[in-house]
Amino acid sequence: MPFKDSKATLLIGVCAAALCVGAMVSLEAQQATAPGGRGGGRGGAAAGVFTAADANKDGFVTRDELKAAFAKWLSDGDSARTGSLTQDQLAATVNAALPQPAPPPAGVGWAPGPQNQTPKPDDVEKMMAALPDKAPAKPKQPRKVLVLAKANGFVHSCIPLAAKTIEAIGVKTGAWTTTVTYDPAAITAQNLKQYDLLFLDNTTGAFLDDANDPSASAARKKALLEFVRSGKGLAGIHAAADSYHEQARAGQSGAATPAAGGRGGGAGTLLASQMLAAGDKNGDQKLSREELSALADVWFDKLDTEKAGKVSQQDFAARFASVLPPAPPAAPRGAQQGRDTQVGTWPEFNKMIGGFFKFHWVDPQLITTKIDDPKSPVTAMFHGQEFEIHDETYTFGMDTYSRTNLHILTSIDYDKMSDADKAKEDYPRADHDYGLSWIRREGKGRIFYEAHGHSERVYAIKPMLEHVLAGVQYALGDLKADDSPSVKPKK
Repeated sequence: MPFKDSKATLLIGVCAAALCVGAMVSLEAQQATAPGGRGGGRGGAAAGVFTAADANKDGFVTRDELKAAFAKWLSDGDSARTGSLTQDQLAATVNAALPQPAPPPAGVGWAPGPQNQTPKPDDVEKMMAALPDKAPAKPKQPRKVLVLAKANGFVHSCIPLAAKTIEAIGVKTGAWTTTVTYDPAAITAQNLKQYDLLFLDNTTGAFLDDANDPSASAARKKALLEFVRSGKGLAGIHAAADSYHEQARAGQSGAATPAAGGRGGGAGTLLASQMLAAGDKNGDQKLSREELSALADVWFDKLDTEKAGKVSQQDFAARFASVLPPAPPAAPRGAQQGRDTQVGTWPEFNKMIGGFFKFHWVDPQLITTKIDDPKSPVTAMFHGQEFEIHDETYTFGMDTYSRTNLHILTSIDYDKMSDADKAKEDYPRADHDYGLSWIRREGKGRIFYEAHGHSERVYAIKPMLEHVLAGVQYALGDLKADDSPSVKPKK
């Protein structure tokens, strides 16, 4: 059943074994897509810096106000009174100081506060029309699935639709019943006893963590690991792999210096690395009071292009990118291996889920998906034939994703990408190996992951829903599949 998805039309070839290999059916796809970010940065800190600096709340920032804001960050973060801040100290201070920005338009970007839990009716209608007709395996017993839809970083607009999709698949096929929660406090050893599988619905950042209670965070992590390793299932879609990672710093594997980008550390984390890169004139990896004051002068001169002595909020936001250090140029294709500028912050989970986000092509990038294991029941709906899909597509770095750890089901057909599209990724993997879905064992338990699922249109593609159904049934233990690593580890 090869299919071709586009922004306007979804084409599914319906193949009746000895009949019409080329017969095509046209379905309307769903919606216009929102622009995404490149390499991980979503939005920016401009609004927060402006609000922090606008001390008199007159809608303008002056040079003295910007200097005062930087001086306050030094005072707040320099608990030892050394007269300077390290990058980590500055990041923690700025993250605490920056006011949360106002929520963006629905479906675009990250929004603070409670997540939207209601999918759009049109999206639900299209998803319901694409539901699989039946499950590939009969459940061995009544199955209960817990969907965790908590995002602690970028919040995908598709989250409530994905949750509804898992619920609807279970209802229609009888494969499971579903409970949906947006509260990570539900992940306890006691509560998980009643479930057979935990489905991570576009979780981002440190999605289990309680910033005010480290012991609760540790208990939730322990509960999740033990749940899976005891014989239960874990499944995740798209941003489940954009969790528990951060920018590498000097001395960490992956990058010798702080790298621009990243999605998990908050706006202050990225801003701190950029401020250090621009303001650390003596190379001691710290920012002194004098260096911060000089940096404020440089920033204000770039922001105040009319030399009016003050900058409006609108102009501040529009010009803020001009004060930041430029991103490093992309390496020539093939000149360097896929450098990881990120490191995992929960290695056991990073390995369990199969990797963490490195880069994404912006939706609606066209991707040709190849079937790595056409004999698997988890890919049976694709009939061994490549297909095209438009979505935001993740890549994973050299140190976080490996076929020695995973049984790859589908992956990007990299050879079919244009040179222009390939060039969008800095430091591409030398092996050009970009897995999209996989399964693996963890103790007595099983894991399924699918990298697509950013756009709501993905949830209206029947073969993709059939793929998710089969993957979840594998993770539940109802569908048997070869889950040995695609490449045997070297002894």
